[in-house]
Amino acid sequence: MAPVFDYAPAPESRSVVDIAPSYGLFIDGEFTEAAGGKVLKTVSPSSEEVLSEVAEASEEDVDRAVRAARKAFEKWSALPGSERAKYLFRIARVIQERSRELAVLETLDNGKPIRETRDADLPLVAAHFFYYAGWADKLEHAGYGANPRPLGVAGQVIPWNFPLLMLAWKIAPALATGNTVVLKPAETTPLSALFFADICRQAGLPKGVVNIVTGDGRAGAALVAHPDVNKVAFTGSTAVGKEIARTVAGTRKKLTLELGGKGANIVFDDAPIDQAVEGIVNGIFFNQGQVCCAGSRLLVQESIHDELLDSLKRRLSTLRLGDPLDKNTDIGAINSAEQLARITALAEQGEAEGAERWSPACELPENGYWFAPTLFTNVTQAHTIARDEIFGPVLSVLTFRTPDEAVAKANNTPYGLSAGIWTEKGSRILAVANKLRAGVIWSNTFNKFDPTSPFGGYKESGFGREGGRHGLEAYLDV
Repeated sequence: MAPVFDYAPAPESRSVVDIAPSYGLFIDGEFTEAAGGKVLKTVSPSSEEVLSEVAEASEEDVDRAVRAARKAFEKWSALPGSERAKYLFRIARVIQERSRELAVLETLDNGKPIRETRDADLPLVAAHFFYYAGWADKLEHAGYGANPRPLGVAGQVIPWNFPLLMLAWKIAPALATGNTVVLKPAETTPLSALFFADICRQAGLPKGVVNIVTGDGRAGAALVAHPDVNKVAFTGSTAVGKEIARTVAGTRKKLTLELGGKGANIVFDDAPIDQAVEGIVNGIFFNQGQVCCAGSRLLVQESIHDELLDSLKRRLSTLRLGDPLDKNTDIGAINSAEQLARITALAEQGEAEGAERWSPACELPENGYWFAPTLFTNVTQAHTIARDEIFGPVLSVLTFRTPDEAVAKANNTPYGLSAGIWTEKGSRILAVANKLRAGVIWSNTFNKFDPTSPFGGYKESGFGREGGRHGLEAYLDV
């Protein structure tokens, strides 16, 4: 009998990060208590351990932060782009120096595997600051006129699935273009934003240029509605995005929204099966499927359906679920009890509507919020799980016969954020991509990001672009 090999535990040390028992708001370069004295607890999703308490901002606190940003804007926007670039370069270098600490912190607060925070999130965070530092003194050559001007104060609200990366997507272009920032992180993942506040001080960033206000949705709503905010950037759910659009309607505020998605991953019969399976796994099980551009709908050409499904199930059976600080872990914890309840309810609805559910043998830890990787077959376009964004490790499998049918099914969604195409024919990739109504389309890969490439969606996935040269426009008066 062949010996059975297993992975030895390989946990990353928690000792590299020092989490204080409580944190205040970061306003005008200093940490300060909330006016009302209220606090929120932030919990580690993998253990339900309380990591820290953070201040809960009120309208009064948000107003203080906006006033600090407005005051700082005058000097910050007057700096030559080459001077602003120096601060961005410093921030990028400090992030690289502290990347191990920040990766452990993000895994503790968010629940995603350390392999992802270490190898994907943190390198991309630093890359965005490096990239936009390079643009700071070249704005006149960006295609937005001879003398592009900053807007003023940017109010930014970010989600919990990529806390530090979403911060970088928003803060880096805002600072490069001469704006100042008030950022509201998600209430379940505030810690990396507060550590970033310390990085701003370490880099010598002038007071008031970046302000961090923690709290729940009410703090975000107060920031969006503040009359002295010139630009609103939001990443999150479509429902909240619509509410924000209603709030800013009729004002002069510039708005970008990056919202939900129900991405189609289309596999044609000539695709390399093993490569496609890896792309499918990365498309839906990366960050436990808590990704707006996740490939949550798998469209498989009918002739290879059985072969692909067999290979996919074998691959899912090798995924390791457990302690997200273990370097061998593939699937970490769901971010919160609320999100776990939503995923569970939608999966149960899929079964109730007649789809066939399958998960590999998977032992879930006793503490924390966990959901086994799951796929559904016998899914039709009428099923709720094929229409609604689940935002979890759940894959719906549909079939098609012709390229036109694949395009029709892929576009049959209110969302329009992402898609993937798997085929050996370059001409087919171009022909199909041309017909897909999605902002980001990957060919023979999925969930690959680069600061030089714009990201954003159509329809209920929002509007505006982040990343690349296109990401500058949202923060310029053009």
